[in-house]
Amino acid sequence: MPKSPAFLAKRLRSEGEKTTAFFAGLDEADWNQTVYTEGGEWTIRNVLVHFVTAEQAFLKLFPSIIDGGEGVSKDFDLDRYNARQQEKAQKLSPQELLVQFQDIRIKMAAWAETLSAEDLQKEGRHPFLEETRVEEMIKLVYRHNQIHYRDIRKSIE
Repeated sequence: MPKSPAFLAKRLRSEGEKTTAFFAGLDEADWNQTVYTEGGEWTIRNVLVHFVTAEQAFLKLFPSIIDGGEGVSKDFDLDRYNARQQEKAQKLSPQELLVQFQDIRIKMAAWAETLSAEDLQKEGRHPFLEETRVEEMIKLVYRHNQIHYRDIRKSIE
């Protein structure tokens, strides 16, 4: 059953609050804890960079699809994009990243509330899901965090 823009915005906010609380509760040493080793080492800090930069990109991509754009190009290289974003954010502290995450999530939820049911059914190419509806793209924003959050929890237990 399709979700409403209000439902999606509420979910984005609640999951964003959970994510913020989790990261805010980390000790200094936790930020360097390795979460992933495949395709390069990613620490908890790297995962937060990923959350911020992905959502910043989505706030450009999703509206472009609503406006009739196709989405990402067919030859989009997700791994290369993620690596570049990690390099760009090297100098940001975990606290600066957390502020950026909170800001971008507020903007994402506010944008989602402006959509119509018809907007949610528009289709475009997502970097991971490929061709899909905007509704599914928005759901993946908070589900994406949940997946990485589970992996982070495993790495620090």
